Amino acid sequence: MKSWYSAGLLALLLTCSLAAQERLRMSTTTSTENTGLLNVLLPPFERQCACKVDVIAVGTGKALKLGESGDVDVVLVHARSLEDKFVANGFGVNRRDVMYNDFVIIGPASDPAHVKSAKTAAEALKRIAAAQAIFISRGDESGTDVKEKELWAEAGINPAGRWYRSIGQGMGETIIMATEERGYTLSDRGTYNAFSAGKTDLVILFEGEKGLFNPYGVIAVNPKKFPHVKYDLAMKFEDFITGPAGQAIIGHYQVAGKPVFFLYKK
Repeated sequence: MKSWYSAGLLALLLTCSLAAQERLRMSTTTSTENTGLLNVLLPPFERQCACKVDVIAVGTGKALKLGESGDVDVVLVHARSLEDKFVANGFGVNRRDVMYNDFVIIGPASDPAHVKSAKTAAEALKRIAAAQAIFISRGDESGTDVKEKELWAEAGINPAGRWYRSIGQGMGETIIMATEERGYTLSDRGTYNAFSAGKTDLVILFEGEKGLFNPYGVIAVNPKKFPHVKYDLAMKFEDFITGPAGQAIIGHYQVAGKPVFFLYKK
C-alpha cells in the first residue's frame, strides 16, 4: 500500500511538473528540421530556460501565417521580403539575422538539360524548360518556393506542363521525389547536404550566384497585437540563438562532414 502510494505521489508530482513547464511555440521552415539542426540547438536552450519548444515545421509562408494569427510566439524563417512585410504589418518585432546558406540547383549527374554549363540560374531554368526535363517544385509558399518563382520570372518563363510538377511538400520530400523521378529541383544547401548522406544521389549542378544567397531570421510575434504570446520567452530564444552559445552550435553543426549553415561575421 505504501509502495503504491509513493509511486502514485511521484507520478502526480511528475505530471504537475510537466504541466507547469513553460512552453514556447515556434513555427519554422522545414530546412531547420530536415537538416537536424533543431535536434542539437533546442535542448540547450530548453535546459537553460526550463522550458519546452513546440516546433511547427512548414514552409516560410505558412510559418509566418501562424505568426499572423497569433498561434505561435516566435518564427524562424528564410524569405527576407516576406519577413520584412510581416514586421511592417505589425505582426512581428525585433527581427534578427541568425545564419545563412545558399540555394543550389540539383539534378541527376547525367544532366540531360545541360544545366551545369549555364552561366546564370535563370539560364539553367531556361535549359530545363527547353528540354522539358522533369522539375519538382515545392509549391508550398516556402522561402525556397518564393526564390524559385523569382528565378522563373527572371527567366521569363511561366513553367507549366507535364515536366513541371508542383507538389506542395517540404524540402526533404521534394528532394526525394526529384531523386525518384530523376529530375531537377531548387534546394537550400543545408537540406541538400543532409540528404546527400545516403538519401539522394542527385548532385549540385548550379551554385554560387549572388542572387542565390539564403538568409535566415528570427522574429518575435508582436505582443501588442497578441497579448497572449510569450514575448519574454521568445526574446530569450532570440538572445540564445543569436548569442555566443547558439551561434557556436550553428557554426559547428555538420552533416557527413559538411557544414549546413554559416554565420555572419561580427
